[in-house]
Amino acid sequence: MTFPILERKIRGKRLVYLDSAASAQKPAVVLEGEKAFYEQHYANVHRGVHTLAEEATEKYEEAREKVGKLLNASSEEVIFTSGTTSAINVVANGLELDGDIVVSMLEHHSNFVPWQQLAKEHGKKFKVIPLTPDFHLDTEKARELIDVNTAVVAINHVSNVLGTINPIKELADIAHEHNAILVVDGAQAVAHEKVDVKALDVDFYAISGHKMYGPSGIGALYGRKELLTKLQPSIFGGEMVREVKIEDTTWNDAPWKFEAGTPNIAGAVAMGFAADFLRENYEQITKTDAELVPYMLERIAEVEDVTLIGVADEKRGTCFAFTFADVHPHDVSSVLDEHGIAVRAGHHCTQPLHCALGLDATTRASFGIYNTKEDVDAFIAALKKVKEVFT
Repeated sequence: MTFPILERKIRGKRLVYLDSAASAQKPAVVLEGEKAFYEQHYANVHRGVHTLAEEATEKYEEAREKVGKLLNASSEEVIFTSGTTSAINVVANGLELDGDIVVSMLEHHSNFVPWQQLAKEHGKKFKVIPLTPDFHLDTEKARELIDVNTAVVAINHVSNVLGTINPIKELADIAHEHNAILVVDGAQAVAHEKVDVKALDVDFYAISGHKMYGPSGIGALYGRKELLTKLQPSIFGGEMVREVKIEDTTWNDAPWKFEAGTPNIAGAVAMGFAADFLRENYEQITKTDAELVPYMLERIAEVEDVTLIGVADEKRGTCFAFTFADVHPHDVSSVLDEHGIAVRAGHHCTQPLHCALGLDATTRASFGIYNTKEDVDAFIAALKKVKEVFT
């Protein structure tokens, strides 16, 4: 298992990449797989009978099957998109909204803004589930907010800031009790745990290739087959049609009716390789996370003036957001970068959450399969230098 980019140095120092929640680095098997596709098999898909077109189509649809297998879904329930954001918008733009929308305070803007705007457009209520003092979702409040008037519940599986892991099956049960659909942002989950959309009983589940060791510009949406049949396409053009006449147009079957135009073919193929990579390495991923999460909690507590913003126990995700006394997160990140440590600084596309916490921004470190305890040690050593710089 090699990640070529991790062999380079930053400012003369070993690269310690702690920004996987924003975008994970790519293993050689994904990079080589995409390169081989371009070099040996590239052509447009679904539209030709020559050899390259048939090979490209076969590999594109094989990738769809691989992503389906990753999520325990059939290939007919997997739509290729440009990422989690576009996947969620496919649902939001294709629904005939007939009720209110409930989201959580934990949401990334990609699973907040589309629903906020849809509620405004249709004159429906937009409700937000708050957090408990220990940074978990307030499920009791969720039971109050999700009622007979609710049409959609949109929730992330794992917070990209607080490390909160949400009780998706419980929320699915609550939503379905009221005939609402559950839309899950799975961008932060699928790279760290096996996701079974059937066992979770979700209606839609969105993921991004670049957060699961695949390329950027590609993602996928799982949708229950019966719901995809009813969902209307919102982007029109070639490929997604069955028949076009002057008077009207009929759509192709799902999932193809949602994939207008020439898709990101090589990106989808590479996402398939990334799906294989995850399935083959979940045991190692679980082991790495189980070692690094408690170690990070232990080590970061040593640093004076640092306050962890998020779940403080080991049953959490691998995103660690924090503040450093009066030092701005951008300045913290800059000092860490001087030592070869790559972290994220800002509001992490969660402004409502940061506002609720009384914060403008935080610094965030996040893990991938390639990280080690030595990386945590390097991070902590560099973090201790921040105070020296700003005092």
